[in-house]
Amino acid sequence: MKRTLVFATNNLHKLEEVSQILGDQIELRSLKDIGCEEDIPETADTLEGNALQKAHYIHSRYGTDCFADDTGLEIEALNGDPGVYSARYAGKGRDPQDNMNKVLRKLEGKTRRNARFRTAISLILDGKEYLFEGIIQGVITTEKRGEAGFGYDPIFLPDGYDQTFAELGNEIKNHISHRALAVQKLCDFLKTYTKQVE
Repeated sequence: MKRTLVFATNNLHKLEEVSQILGDQIELRSLKDIGCEEDIPETADTLEGNALQKAHYIHSRYGTDCFADDTGLEIEALNGDPGVYSARYAGKGRDPQDNMNKVLRKLEGKTRRNARFRTAISLILDGKEYLFEGIIQGVITTEKRGEAGFGYDPIFLPDGYDQTFAELGNEIKNHISHRALAVQKLCDFLKTYTKQVE
């Protein structure tokens, strides 16, 4: 029997991406699919904590196996900021342009621009918790470049590439990104787990 799993998101792009990697072994459902319309709290001080908080919220209220993710940009010269506050770095408006502008302002004149994107995924399956992580290293550019992607993509240059995430486009980004790496670990685990319990 096909296992059903809720992804604690209503981001259709993320949902489709994960669904493609999982294939037909798992029936993936969104928050909308289970009738969840409330704002899920994200008040932890780590990415892992936020992912776990969201997964527990869904599991406790809807009694379903589920997973949730949280992602942050961690910049070495800014002591790991914006990190867990990446989405609201420049304020509660969560404006990507404002967030990028703040990062670029804080790094003005700095030559050390090393950074990494990190995604944490928390899975609750058959009452047990599992955690998966994806990391990609890179540097912050001195100006925005590219139109694709979202968030900080126009100012993040991944190691080994001469184009930002926003210039590379979604097809390449979705193969090498922090989220893709974390999701692949999740998918590998689920495929193995499903075979073991069949």
